[in-house]
Amino acid sequence: MVPSEKKTIVVVPAYNEEKTIKEVIFRTKKYADIFIVNDGSKDETENILKSMGVPYLTHKKNTHIPQSIIDGMKYAIEKDYDYIITMDAGLSHLPEEIPIFLTKEHSDLVIGVRKDKKNVPFYRTLLTKTAKILINFALQPIGSKLSKPHFNDVTSGYRRYSNKAARLLINHEIKAKSFDIHTETLMIIYRNGLSILEVPITYVFSNSSLNKKVIFDSFKMFLDILFFNRK
Repeated sequence: MVPSEKKTIVVVPAYNEEKTIKEVIFRTKKYADIFIVNDGSKDETENILKSMGVPYLTHKKNTHIPQSIIDGMKYAIEKDYDYIITMDAGLSHLPEEIPIFLTKEHSDLVIGVRKDKKNVPFYRTLLTKTAKILINFALQPIGSKLSKPHFNDVTSGYRRYSNKAARLLINHEIKAKSFDIHTETLMIIYRNGLSILEVPITYVFSNSSLNKKVIFDSFKMFLDILFFNRK
């Protein structure tokens, strides 16, 4: 059975996304089921979700993206989905590219590599390239029999996880505090010997949640991956 015939759901973490969430839902539902994790939004996001009639979960407080992704995975497993696609709520990821993930052959993790970049500032490109070098270096523990990693986009959040990968992740202690969730989940899946593929996607830069704390969290995760042989 090809992946397109499997049950797939798109999980979208959302924090104060009143400007885009309705369009995200409308465009996404053409291709797959959708589940929104409203992560403590203080704007009209939840009211919009109520009016759209889509399944969603609301966190009373902003827990940041790691818990939103994990809660979305728990919902998907509970509903017996085969694959979970994670996507941005701000339209940095194009819902029209969901079929790229739907038709890709089975893999426990499919990473969307940001090949076609639009309006991306130089500093973001530099940070992405730096993360690629550092995380690829850190992923393989010394003496490991795992194949040497060479992933092209370790921080991309447009991904497809298998049910097996999601179960692995929700049963792990997740240390990530923000967008370092993407490198931590990659590490766990890679070090447990699950299959990983990459596909090219479009990335449209609109606004940035990047700040000093996010960069600090990402560097801490790099050190954790490098010095602790976690699986």
